[in-house]
Amino acid sequence: MPAIVRPRRTALAAALCAVVALGATACGPFSGDDPKATGPFGDLTGPRIVDKAVAETKTATSLTMDISLKTTEGPLKAYVSTDLQGKCAGTMTVDTTGTAELLRPADKAVYLRFDEAFLKEQAKGEPEEVQQALLKELKDRWVKTDAEDPDAKDMLELCDLKALLADFEQTTAGTVRGEETTVGGRKALTLTQTLKDEKTTFYVATEGKPHLLKVVTTGGEEPGTITFSDYDKPVVAQTPQKKDIVDEKSLG
Repeated sequence: MPAIVRPRRTALAAALCAVVALGATACGPFSGDDPKATGPFGDLTGPRIVDKAVAETKTATSLTMDISLKTTEGPLKAYVSTDLQGKCAGTMTVDTTGTAELLRPADKAVYLRFDEAFLKEQAKGEPEEVQQALLKELKDRWVKTDAEDPDAKDMLELCDLKALLADFEQTTAGTVRGEETTVGGRKALTLTQTLKDEKTTFYVATEGKPHLLKVVTTGGEEPGTITFSDYDKPVVAQTPQKKDIVDEKSLG
């Protein structure tokens, strides 16, 4: 039986990079400081508003990220909830390979479940009987592996909230205030930053804590959108039922 294949590391790294860099790669001087302005942030300039949002986001004990990127490996979509204790739950789709689900409860095990398209992609080129055996064994079931396994670590990069928050970069120079709007039902202020052929738009909450709600990058090499939600809410990541688990060690 073919070994389980994880989504490619390069695509995961692209998503991770986009998160920690907030879509900004480099900046010039603070030429984007706005004149005095009114509104929810008073006369704060664009860079200082985003700096404030980044600082507040870094205090989160948990959050959910909805990621949609165009990478050199193809389109990547992910929806991941994670907390500082390491609990994590989400889904990830890379190119046309299919979708993988991820669960990391409060233990050292990681559980992965692959949809039929993903399993068929893995088994492509194998004899028909091998393909059918793989589908029969793994369809609708969770593959259990150790969190310290090198392949599992690749999948868990987006689950390390402590590392993600520690690496947030405040590369916000040149950011200009824009219009007010809503993101997921929350009022937000838009702020934009342009660098050569790449434009990044930040959406910062104007009610409650000034969290980052969304970052949209257009142009550049890897455009995409990252939406942040469910700040400080418990992450639901329960161990699957025993009958639905396949230990990776039992697979050939």
